[in-house]
Amino acid sequence: MITVLPVETPGLGDRTYLAHDGSVALVVDPQRDYDRITALADAAGVRITHVFETHIHNDYVTGGLGLAREVGAQYLVNADDEVSYERTPVRDGQVIEVGDTLRVRVIHTPGHTHTHLAYALEADGEQVAVFTGGSLLYGTTGRPDLLGPDHTDTLVRAQWRSAHRLAEELPDETAVYPTHGFGSFCSATQASGLSSTIGEEKRTNTALTAGEEAYVEQLLAGLDAYPAYYAHMGPANSGDPGKPDLSAPSVAEPAELRRRIEAGEWVVDLRDRTAFAAGHLAGSLNFGLDGQFVTYLGWLIPWGTPLTLLGESAADVAEAQRELVRIGIDRPAAMATGGPEVWAGGEPLAAYERAVFGDLEAARDGDDDVVVLDVRRHQERDEAYIPGSVHIPIHEVPGRLEEIPAGRVWVHCAGGYRAGVVAALLHARGRDVVAVDDSFDNALDLGLCALPSEASAGPGISGTPADPETTEAPAASGDRQEINA
Repeated sequence: MITVLPVETPGLGDRTYLAHDGSVALVVDPQRDYDRITALADAAGVRITHVFETHIHNDYVTGGLGLAREVGAQYLVNADDEVSYERTPVRDGQVIEVGDTLRVRVIHTPGHTHTHLAYALEADGEQVAVFTGGSLLYGTTGRPDLLGPDHTDTLVRAQWRSAHRLAEELPDETAVYPTHGFGSFCSATQASGLSSTIGEEKRTNTALTAGEEAYVEQLLAGLDAYPAYYAHMGPANSGDPGKPDLSAPSVAEPAELRRRIEAGEWVVDLRDRTAFAAGHLAGSLNFGLDGQFVTYLGWLIPWGTPLTLLGESAADVAEAQRELVRIGIDRPAAMATGGPEVWAGGEPLAAYERAVFGDLEAARDGDDDVVVLDVRRHQERDEAYIPGSVHIPIHEVPGRLEEIPAGRVWVHCAGGYRAGVVAALLHARGRDVVAVDDSFDNALDLGLCALPSEASAGPGISGTPADPETTEAPAASGDRQEINA
C-alpha cells in the first residue's frame, strides 16, 4: 500500500507531498519550514531518500535543498535549471527507483515555467499517482505569465500541450497531486476541489475540454495580479536559500517601538482587524493572522524594510515568523507581546471606526463628500461596483496615496480583510478612515452597486488593468490529509 500525505500551507495556497511505502519515502515540493515534513516522516516511521522539485518556484522559498541535506536524500531538479548548488539532475523520460517498490518517471511539462517537470509514481509496476506541481491543477492550470510577457504566449500554449500529454500518457484512475491551486496565485484561476484523477480532469478541466485557442483566450483573459515578492523567489530558489532561523526575535520596549515607527520601519500588529480598529499603537499597521497575512504583507512591504511583529502571545509571533520565512523574510527586527496598552507604554491608543454597507448607505445619503475607496482587484470591480467610488487595488495603494481625495475615507473590499489592511495603512499616515467590515453581497442587496451593463464608462478612478491582483482566497482544508493510493 502506497500512502500519499499532503501537507497544507494555507497561507500560500500550496501543498507539499510525502509519499511512502511504509519503509522509504519521497517528498515533492517542500516548503521552507521542512520540519513539518520530517515530523510527518518520523511519525510514519519512514526514511526520506529522495526530494523532488517540479520547478523553480515563484511563490515561495523552497525547503528542498535544506531537507535533502538534513536527511541525506537525493535532491532532484531539472538538469536544465541553472542553479548554484549540487543536485541530482533529471530529464524527461528518466526513471528513478525509490526503494524496492516505488518508481518515479520524469515528464517534461512546460507551461508554468519552461523547465517544469511532473513526476509519475508507480508502485509495483502500477501507475498510481502523478505530482503535477504548477502544470495540471484541479479544474485549471498554472499561470504562464510569471516569467514576463515575452514568455507568456509560448508558455500558455505549452501548458495546454503539457496537460494533454499527461492525459494521454497516464491512466484515468491516476491520482493527481498538484502543488498549486489551493489559493496560490501561481494558479491561473481558482482551482476546484481537493482531490482528483486524470479521468476527472479529462471531464472538467478547461485545458482538456477546450481547444487550444479557446483555452489560451480564456486563460489569458482571466489572469490577474500576483504579489510583488514573487520577483525575489526565483533568484532565492536558484541559489542556496539556507535553513530558516525560527528562534524568537529580540523583545522591543515601547520606546524602541516608537523609534522604529518614527524611522519609517514597519511595526505590524498581528491581531484581527476588529481588535486593531478598537485600539492600537499609533503608527502601527495591521495584517491579521486570521487572513492571508503573509501574502499581503509580503506584497505591500518595501522589500528589505525592517519588520517588527506585535502579537498577543509569543505563539502568535512564532506563527507569523513561520509564514514569513516561506517567502524569504527571515528575521524580524524585533517583537513585542501582550497588548496595545503595553506596546504604547502609557501613550494614548489610536483607533478608527468599523462599519457595514448599511452604515455607508446612510452616510452617503447625508453627505455628498463621503470618499469611498474600493481596494478590490480589477476583475471583482468589473462585476459590480459602487458608483462614484475611487478604485485602487490594494497592492497599488502605497504608491497612489495622493490620488485618494481629501475627507473621510470609507474603505471596502469583498469581505473586510483587505479593507482592514488599507484602513490601517491610511490611518497610520494621518487619514480619517472607516473600515467597511462586511460582505460585498450586502452592498448588492442594498442596491448600492452598479453592474457592468448599467454603465458605459469606467467607474471612478481605476488602476492599470494590465496588472493582476489577488483576492481573499479560501484556505486549503486541514493541515494534513492521508490518501491511500
